Amino acid sequence: MKKTPPPEYPEIRAGQSVELLKALHILTRDGKMNQDSRRKLKQVYHLYQFIEPLLLEAKKEKGALTLVDHGAGKSYLGFILYDLFFKALNDASHIYGIETREELVTHSRELAQQLGFGGMSFLNLSVAESIVSDKLPAKVDVVTALHACNTATDDAIHFALKKQAQFIVLVPCCQAEVAAVLRKNKGKQLAKDALIELWRHPIHTREFGSHLTNVLRCLQLEAHGYQVTVTELVGWEHSMKNELIIAQYKNLPRQRAAERLQEVLHSVGLEEMQHRFFTE
Repeated sequence: MKKTPPPEYPEIRAGQSVELLKALHILTRDGKMNQDSRRKLKQVYHLYQFIEPLLLEAKKEKGALTLVDHGAGKSYLGFILYDLFFKALNDASHIYGIETREELVTHSRELAQQLGFGGMSFLNLSVAESIVSDKLPAKVDVVTALHACNTATDDAIHFALKKQAQFIVLVPCCQAEVAAVLRKNKGKQLAKDALIELWRHPIHTREFGSHLTNVLRCLQLEAHGYQVTVTELVGWEHSMKNELIIAQYKNLPRQRAAERLQEVLHSVGLEEMQHRFFTE
């Protein structure tokens, strides 16, 4: 049942589930909103304004939608998307939340049942398991990964490529793998190229490694025929982890991006990471 928000909270959109907002701690148990709640809600709407046009386009082309949210955690994103978009469709559209922590999967299932969100499923699977699981369709329309830490974002990309997703929406977080390899190899690289000074100091290794990780991800997606857009999710005053990567499959030429990816890996001494940023 749709519930109209209290008139004193114009920030909440008409038709949103107040019970969901309470469960997500955007509203207090007695339905109140504080400054932190307003900040959370602003972030939710800011992300939704990027995702809604993708859902509309996929809906127009495909009809019923399938969205998979990887590293779903408490399925914050999935519930918001269902509440704002999916629940009004009245068709076979479905959201799948993939999460390895069983207790979070159980909690999300219970909340979906409580809210009557019948078009949501929650699966206790790893990425490798989700790719071959018969509980998921062979192809999906949209894959999301919000603040999936370190290699979890790469795992979501792997899943999306295998499932031929039309859209991929990523907010990467805590990228450490590339920085670790840069740190390991920078001694021998330093003698070869003055540009290694960009990440010689430890704090620069961490920051450059994080930036480079996302550059490599974008090249990887382009090498698979995707058109990639990189933008800011929220203002710097809210979060330092605010890079939003949106990829749409366009069957674009791939060779140049694949060559560039290999050139970058070679230039910074990351040849051993080709398996992570595969292009075939």
